[in-house]
Amino acid sequence: MAPGSDDEAAGGWAPYGLAARVAAAESRVQAELDAAVADAGLSDGYRLDERTRLALGESLRSMVATVEAAIRRHATRLLADRAAPGGTALRSSEEAVARLMRAGLLRERALLADVIARVREDLIAETLPVAVTGPDEPSLLVRLSAAPDALVARAAIALLAADSRRRDARDCGEMQVDDLSSDLHRRLVWHVAAALRGDGADPVVDRALSEAAARCLSAHDDHERGDSVALRLAAAIDPRPAEISSLLVEAIGDRRLGFFIALLAQTLALSIEQVRTLTIDPVGDRLWLALRALGLDRTAIARIGLALADADSRRDVEAFAQQIDMIARIPVDHAMTALAPLALPTEYRAAIRMVDRWTIR
Repeated sequence: MAPGSDDEAAGGWAPYGLAARVAAAESRVQAELDAAVADAGLSDGYRLDERTRLALGESLRSMVATVEAAIRRHATRLLADRAAPGGTALRSSEEAVARLMRAGLLRERALLADVIARVREDLIAETLPVAVTGPDEPSLLVRLSAAPDALVARAAIALLAADSRRRDARDCGEMQVDDLSSDLHRRLVWHVAAALRGDGADPVVDRALSEAAARCLSAHDDHERGDSVALRLAAAIDPRPAEISSLLVEAIGDRRLGFFIALLAQTLALSIEQVRTLTIDPVGDRLWLALRALGLDRTAIARIGLALADADSRRDVEAFAQQIDMIARIPVDHAMTALAPLALPTEYRAAIRMVDRWTIR
């Protein structure tokens, strides 16, 4: 059916409009991130809401403070061993953090994108409505931790422990540095080390800070990140097509949004960062396509969509209700084709956006 026909009422959910929806969602999310990074002259549609802004500030300060304390502790010991004036050679914590912020930590796009996404994931997960499967029915992860498959059970226990650590950190107003990818953690560590330098170049201090930063980096285990643990559980379960719908609905009902994201990433062969972004996107176009690509029916998509709408005030529940029938009719193969560009390398997709933007101009 061609554009301009009666199917235009589907608002772009017709097969010919799906790829355009995905591309438009990509562009809109990037524009929102640009606006958040610029943090000036924002339109209401792109401005961070106050709750997210506060949580973002707390998370960044917490991460910097954690790294700063670790580097300072070891560098001070090294300077003392070398009879250097460790107490006066390093900047104070307050000076180091202020210097780091002035130097542009809040303009580090990749770091901000990751932290904003995690903050929004946490805020949504905290307010998801709990869907109890039965009065005496244990939660999904508890059941999985007792699974006869030892690989599944061990992974579920590890995820329960990781979620508990992350929840405890959030309750203390902190964000675990361990949740950062190795690349982002490395960049943050070296930035903090540089911010701790005193005035002037002191080879002894630089050497101590370099060694302290290297020690901090060696303690970071990418394998034990919450994302990695969740992906291991999703891979261990390796859900069949008939199982994925109930697993996703239960994960949302248990407020295990991170596991929901990992299940989608595993079954769609996408990065967990990509799936986190499309899951927290309030418009939801790409999420509905992802769920249809896995064959979820109207009921399952509606339960997930309404739960997310309850937890995220940015979502337009009335618009979702008007579109759910059209979304449920999207053929699985068309949904998969529309999502195919998301599987391309991140750098390639960024280059395509840049080239297309300049070509349009």
